[in-house]
Amino acid sequence: MAKESKDGAKSQEQIQEIEDIKRRLGMLDRRLDDIDSMVSAVIERVMSQPITINVNCINCGKNIEIALIGNKKPRP
Repeated sequence: MAKESKDGAKSQEQIQEIEDIKRRLGMLDRRLDDIDSMVSAVIERVMSQPITINVNCINCGKNIEIALIGNKKPRP
């Protein structure tokens, strides 16, 4: 009798863990979708106009300018 209650508690605990993993995977999926949307917006901007990124070299302190230029193809 005690063994059955332990098995029942153990299976209930496993069900709870599975539900928790499903919830966390859902949250991760939503976060990845949000990141994908942001990256897509940045890519669309890069493709439509030039973007310049200025970075300081950690070794010599010089400014490095990186220009990103894309060609946006017209949609058919």
